[in-house]
Amino acid sequence: MGEQQVAAAQLATSLRDAITRLNRRVRRARPVGDLTVTQLSALTSLELAGAMTPRELADIERVQPPTMTRIVAKLEERGLVQRTPHPTDGRQVILSATESGRAVIAGFERVRDEWLATRLAALSPAERDTLRQAAEILQQVARG
Repeated sequence: MGEQQVAAAQLATSLRDAITRLNRRVRRARPVGDLTVTQLSALTSLELAGAMTPRELADIERVQPPTMTRIVAKLEERGLVQRTPHPTDGRQVILSATESGRAVIAGFERVRDEWLATRLAALSPAERDTLRQAAEILQQVARG
């Protein structure tokens, strides 16, 4: 392995660790509420990916269908998710986030953005500029 490959591998490990830690910390910044992380994740998936069957949602969330059934039931009780008949398969339903569900997601995003903005404001202008450049580069890496 060449010197550049070793440096790239070390950078990859360092970046992955930093991104994971930051993501965990941002996810912990949440408004007071009784939604679990799993419920919020399922609701967010419905909002981002659009309407889908419970099985598709279970696959995206990497949980077993019975687990997703319980998650969806809790979200439905709160009026955050709605079921509609499947257009071609009468045995299935389509799940989607309600207006209230979208408002909950927006509230979580707002709290997370505020937490991160507060942390970023404490950095120097040069550090914020570096992070701005890093964000652009990470977007490029993510696009492949």
